[in-house]
Amino acid sequence: MLVNKDIEKHLNFQFIKPIDYLEWMAKIVLVTKTIGEIRVSTDFCDINNDFPKDDFPLLNIDMIVDSITGHDTLSFMDGFLGYNQILINPSDQHKIAFTTSWRNFC
Repeated sequence: MLVNKDIEKHLNFQFIKPIDYLEWMAKIVLVTKTIGEIRVSTDFCDINNDFPKDDFPLLNIDMIVDSITGHDTLSFMDGFLGYNQILINPSDQHKIAFTTSWRNFC
């Protein structure tokens, strides 16, 4: 029921769309947030295992903190437990597809 409701909400806002064919397929998972709220998410772990590792991994957190020293403003992407929608190029949307028991979406 929770998954259906969340999927319908995202369909209504046109954040996702139904698709027939999946090149990559992620699973739906329910995640309990620190505030106790349950959110529907996608699990890309299996897909990540199929891709080669990045030759240029992210910097060590100590290096990142050192590099921002002296700046007046720092932005946190999580927006204090918020959720950010990132627009994906239509030609790449099939790469973040997920499946449910009744339909496939991207």
